This record gives sequence, C-alpha cells and structure tokens, in this order.
Amino acid sequence: MKALLFLLALLLPPGAGAEEIIGGVESKPHSRPYMAYLEITTERGYTGSCGGFLINQQFVMTAAHCKGRKITVTLGAHDVSKTESTQQKIKVKKQIVHPNYNFYSNLHDIMLLKLEKKATVTPAVDVISLPAPSDFIEPGKMCRAAGWGRTGVLEPTSDLLREVKLRIMDKTACKNYWHYNYDFQVCVGSPTKIRSAYKGDSGGPLLCAGVAHGIVSYGRGDAKPPAVFTRISPYVPWIKKVIKEDSS
Repeated sequence: MKALLFLLALLLPPGAGAEEIIGGVESKPHSRPYMAYLEITTERGYTGSCGGFLINQQFVMTAAHCKGRKITVTLGAHDVSKTESTQQKIKVKKQIVHPNYNFYSNLHDIMLLKLEKKATVTPAVDVISLPAPSDFIEPGKMCRAAGWGRTGVLEPTSDLLREVKLRIMDKTACKNYWHYNYDFQVCVGSPTKIRSAYKGDSGGPLLCAGVAHGIVSYGRGDAKPPAVFTRISPYVPWIKKVIKEDSS
C-alpha cells in the first residue's frame, strides 16, 4: 500500500486515477463478504493494491489495469493491516484480461483472476451476483462502492473497508472524459456531492440492490465526481465463457 502511487503511475495513463472512497463511512465488519483485497507486484517489481470481488469460489473480478507480475488475494478482510481469523489469502494462478482492453482509453477495463484454489464459503467470504447481459443500470439509481483506498486526495489508503453511496449519472455528466463510452461504462457520482471513489480501490465493485453492476476504473486526479466505472452487463457472456473454459 505504501508504494501505491508507483502502481498508479505504471498502470494508468497520465491524468487518470484509480479510485477510492471519499465522503464515505466504515463498512460494518464482514458485511460485504465478496470483497477482495489485491496485493500486487508490478512488472517492474513495485508493490501496490487494488480492490476486487468474488464472483464464484475460484474467480475474482477486478480492473484490467490492476494486472501485475504477481497478485495475492485476501478474502474475508475488514482490517487489511491485521491477520484476522476470517481472512483467506490465496495466490492468483491466472490473470485473464479482456482481449479488447485498451490501456490508453481505459475501455474494457475488466479482468478475471483465477485463484490457485477455491475459496471456502463462510459468513465472511461469499460470492456476489452479476447482472444479466440485458440488465443495463440506468441513470438516477443510487448504488454503493466499497474499498480500502484513500479517504482524501492527500490522505493515505485506509486499513479498514469503507463504502460510499453514489448516484448513477447521465452520460452527459462524463462528457469531459474523452474516451467515455456509455455502452461499456457507467458514469458514477454527482458533481454536487463530495463523495467519490478514489486512488487505491480500482477493481472494486459498484453495488446496486445486491448486484455488482460496475467495476471502479478511473476518475479525475482531484477526485471530483463523477468517476468512470466499467459496466459489467455487456461482459457477462465473456465472463461465463472464461469461467467455463478455465474451471478445474
């Protein structure tokens, strides 16, 4: 976590920022059992962190820009600075980046992580539901993002899981993001509220009525909303295909 900025500098284009929780609250411990904390060794040997979420016992979903030389996933965590009895640390066996991911535009910023072994389902570790391919989350809905990243532009990352309520915005609110694509991305967070995802929680979920509809992708360097999340529903056929082909 201390070298998080190195991760961001290496994995994101200039001006983009991985996301975290600003203006949120601490989550009730283990109330979001699908949350995954990713410890990443980058291709250049730096260390960093991202968020993710468990979609079946052997696969975690996260952002493609969180790819690294090596990733270890911690499930069942609330305080990532401690070794909690609820935690399951599992190394990643395979990183499967979407074949159309574009580093420069951040389009198709989605990756599946196959774990070396299946997670054990417990009260603190469980899977989250995904939307149907036709389930297109609409502007106006209130959703939540969660993660362990920064709580302010100049603040350090959080050891405790935090979450924040965010409104789904119309695509015009993201018009200043040159590569924003409404078909594959969600515009999240009202510009009138000091609430946002920010650095440290890339790859974490956008949760709407108990379903993961988005993946934290990027935003402004000053953390002013809205931010851009990858829309999950268009990728459900690809997700199912990968899981079917790579399950063991």
